[in-house]
Amino acid sequence: MKRKGFTLVEILIVVIILGILAAIVIPQFSEASDDARLSSLVSDLQTLRSQLELYRVQHNSYPDGADSTAWKAQLTGQTDINGDTGTDYGPYLQTFPTNPFNDSNDVFIDTAGTGSPGAQSTTLGWYFNPANGKLAPNDSVEHGAL
Repeated sequence: MKRKGFTLVEILIVVIILGILAAIVIPQFSEASDDARLSSLVSDLQTLRSQLELYRVQHNSYPDGADSTAWKAQLTGQTDINGDTGTDYGPYLQTFPTNPFNDSNDVFIDTAGTGSPGAQSTTLGWYFNPANGKLAPNDSVEHGAL
């Protein structure tokens, strides 16, 4: 009586082929997640920058909150011509977006014009310079040029 089945060599060949396929496919999934986060970041930047410009046109200045919370409140709430709570303008955003690379929606407001948040670079999601209206992502990855 002859037994039918796979030999050890045939099974090893199948396992090796599956290992090679896994080695090719798995890195592509990690790149896809980075690409999705980058796409989300670019979309959020476009929205934020356009709403900041609309705010500047209507108020003749950029938001000037004393801290991140007050600054974001000027964009997510209704304001008067001076940027204080009112009913004349806004809201410009329903919620303030989170930087997908460091999961923070806090903003470093560069009132001193240093050009960099320094030691806070990994904890704050966004960088804003009120002097020139520059808004950039603030994370450990080099996205500042976006």
